[in-house]
Amino acid sequence: MEFELLLAGADDHQPILREGLPLDTAARQPRPEAPRTPEHLYDQGGDPDSLPLQRWGVVAPEGARGDRLLELMAPLRALRREQQEGVEPRVYRVPPGQDATQAVQWMKTVLHDERVPTRDQPRYLLLLGDFDEVSLELQQVLASDGFVGRLAFSSDAGYEAYVRKVLRWARTPLPARKARALFYTAHDGTAATTLGYHALVSPSLASCRALQERGDFPAELLTELGQPADWSKELLLEQVSSPQASLLFTVSHGLGAPRGGWKTVEEQRALQGAMHLGAHGRLEASSLASTPFLPGGIWFYLACFGAGTPARSAYHPWLSQLRGAGEFSGRLERVLESLPREGERPFVAALPQAVLANPEGPLAVVGHADLAWTYSFQDMGQDGRPRPSRFQGLMNSLVRGRHAGVGLGELFRFFTQANTELTLLYDQEAYAPASSGGRPVDPAKRAHLWMLRHDLAGYILLGDPAVTLPLSREVQAARPQAPEARISSLLGMPVAAPSPKPSADVMAEAVLAMLSGEESQKAIAERVGVTLQELRRWEQAYKDAGRAAMERLRA
Repeated sequence: MEFELLLAGADDHQPILREGLPLDTAARQPRPEAPRTPEHLYDQGGDPDSLPLQRWGVVAPEGARGDRLLELMAPLRALRREQQEGVEPRVYRVPPGQDATQAVQWMKTVLHDERVPTRDQPRYLLLLGDFDEVSLELQQVLASDGFVGRLAFSSDAGYEAYVRKVLRWARTPLPARKARALFYTAHDGTAATTLGYHALVSPSLASCRALQERGDFPAELLTELGQPADWSKELLLEQVSSPQASLLFTVSHGLGAPRGGWKTVEEQRALQGAMHLGAHGRLEASSLASTPFLPGGIWFYLACFGAGTPARSAYHPWLSQLRGAGEFSGRLERVLESLPREGERPFVAALPQAVLANPEGPLAVVGHADLAWTYSFQDMGQDGRPRPSRFQGLMNSLVRGRHAGVGLGELFRFFTQANTELTLLYDQEAYAPASSGGRPVDPAKRAHLWMLRHDLAGYILLGDPAVTLPLSREVQAARPQAPEARISSLLGMPVAAPSPKPSADVMAEAVLAMLSGEESQKAIAERVGVTLQELRRWEQAYKDAGRAAMERLRA
């Protein structure tokens, strides 16, 4: 059986691998450098969406560059401090170039410092800077144990624009009660995108519709943008131009090197990972830097190098071995040309940088920071079948208005499962080899797990992991029923009716108490029987009304 690569050449616009690679080529790969499994539990019993429980922090580079990035994040840090009940976000500084082993050690000794109470160790972490400033390996290690995102822009203006956008949507969410879920495939006729459509997009749509009918997928609109015989770049841009709370899920090739490689590093950084649309052209950073594209939304962008290019691909040793053995030599050379050369810097792709800095762009992008194969949604071997369900939890979480980091965590747990199973196979082979009477390791199974592990590990979040789709606050607060309520419902027992809303006088008194500062906001919220988020909504309404009254007096 074969698996496909979502990578197209920048010159001929054709798949760089015209045919898939057979599974058995991955059977002899060495054990991953540093298997990552969660070693710290935080408050796993608490609401993962609760910043007061899980906390939010920042990881910045050491030195003057890190100082500047922290300065640019000051308004965002203030917002998160407010959302976690006045607790100052923790700030961490890291050296560049950490590999996976060093990242694990940093997580164990610094992030999980025994001298710091567990409650004060943030589970939400925003990394600042490009991959050469805060390593991709650190982001991947931290994602095994928390909710991690990254901001990387080529200028201060990008950071400033993104922070303003997050604050704007946090303060003035859309009136929409439900989100939209949009699916788009680049139907360019290639094997990889055809498989992506039939094994991921189409069954995901069917599954979401079935859940929607049962009330378990609360989307206002669930639709596919275009059909295999009728799709275009213009249709995509038209449907995502208006400010609506939307999750956009796309499958396409990412742009890779032309024949002979990129002419300059600047060209590679500007174009690699751009969205390839076959005969309809491509979407690159320059075309989406100022065009309205998914305002306030979240974009899941599945394509090779869609999120960025690592310093060293997880697949480089394997592909080099195949090339050295004379297998697939011409095609593999084209793949390797898209990877950075020795001494070149890894980088976050220009396309997600552009849309995140765009005031009318999304709040977060989930993409792949390496070669993206069809493995993450496809099982192979004797029981091979599509596995779109790996992405269902991510879609459900984001459509419900949960934090972006929580959504990615729903996908990343499948990495943890594959990583654990792969580690067990390596241990079985090392400590009980077949030559000594042990049970032999199935090479096909190990190859499958090796590919699955690395493909899932490549997904990362760009943007603040604490952002959500900007639905009305009432909708965001509408989490699934508490366990007690669900049990009561199943047993036919009465469920307590929601408390009536406080009167306008009570609301005004609560806001005035907040403004006086003599009582904590948490205590006020508990006293009047509302959430802290609802109390802050009253405060904003009170301030807005006061400003309007002052304007009338000036008139």
